[in-house]
Amino acid sequence: MKTAPTIDLITIGDELLLGLTRNGHLTYLGEQLAFRGAAPNRNIVCRDEAGEIRANFELAWSEADIVITTGGLGPTSDDRTRDIIAEVLELELLYSQDVEDAIRERFRSFSSTMGVNNKKQAYYPDGADIIMNAQGTAPGLWLEKDGKLLIMLPGPPRELNPMFENQILPRLSEEGRLADAAQIISFQTSGIGESSLELELDPILNPHEDINVAFCAHYGTVDVRLSSITGDSSLDFVRELAESCIQKLESHFLTHGIRGITPVILDLLRDRQETIAVAESCTGGLLGAALTAVPGSSDVFQGGTITYTNQAKHEILGVAQSDLDQYGAVSEQVARAMAEGVREKLHSTWALSTTGIAGPGGGTSEKPVGTVFVGMAGPDGSFAKQLDLRGNRGIVRERTVGVAQDILRRRLLKMVGN
Repeated sequence: MKTAPTIDLITIGDELLLGLTRNGHLTYLGEQLAFRGAAPNRNIVCRDEAGEIRANFELAWSEADIVITTGGLGPTSDDRTRDIIAEVLELELLYSQDVEDAIRERFRSFSSTMGVNNKKQAYYPDGADIIMNAQGTAPGLWLEKDGKLLIMLPGPPRELNPMFENQILPRLSEEGRLADAAQIISFQTSGIGESSLELELDPILNPHEDINVAFCAHYGTVDVRLSSITGDSSLDFVRELAESCIQKLESHFLTHGIRGITPVILDLLRDRQETIAVAESCTGGLLGAALTAVPGSSDVFQGGTITYTNQAKHEILGVAQSDLDQYGAVSEQVARAMAEGVREKLHSTWALSTTGIAGPGGGTSEKPVGTVFVGMAGPDGSFAKQLDLRGNRGIVRERTVGVAQDILRRRLLKMVGN
């Protein structure tokens, strides 16, 4: 790939504009394309309305080298993408018996019968290549015309993502439209804010005008992506800069690539043949959910409890009633006792606990909303850390999960170094 193509994304669906569904297509496709050296030029979000689809497609088709559409390929009356685009390009719609047979077989595999409206999905513009959908009934389409490329993808992420990764990306690379491998070097950090991270890395990156740096902050982690603006800096040089950054960050460095903190923790525990359990109050199961979301976590994660009331903390985890009465549920003493209790109950090497005031009510002058204690218990004893987490209820809970995991990560790394 000599020059990156201009790529426009058109994400179609009323649900996107109404806020009923997050526009994950932009996040996913943007990242996939950017890593191959061809970040999208723009994303147009439009309604399931014929005039909107027509106008936006005509605009993108007139200016971009590649147009990628998502959505509107289903069997219902509001799925108009295929028909409208065929009209704009003045192409006849042909019928594929192979697609009908594949859809019919999919319904049969679920002991169901294909509806007559599903036949709509077997039509395709003359000249288009059909991209079979292993996860659903709507095939994708690949159409080259007038020196441009149109890629039409189904809307559901469970169908779009594997189709793009397994069938679209390899073909784009083979045809020289995208780089064969990633053109961006990325790594993740934990326990350091975005602004502080930029100040740390500026002395290393600022002298290199050709290097583009992009930060993406999450709850507890920050992604860093480095790339050459002009392409004149080699990927090896960019990689060397990234390693210099990583060396400077020391324990703030989390992982190469964009993995997230949870797989890193599970790998550290797995390498040590150790286990983890959790006792949650304010996070209400989010910490356990984060751990079990990673495939293979069952060999490390022992289990967890959601002990929301003082009675549950006392009866299930053995937290002393005197501590609850004297210090309150949101306290260092109770957080430590919760971690110690769940570690003993579930026979785990390590344990984490969360207790706090997520809001919007419940705060006091001494313990305002956002006051959280994370407890930790392990072979070397127990402790609790007080956090001041600002934000709404959801943000406080999510940030607590991130900080709790980082506390465990740092403790495990320290023990590895000993």
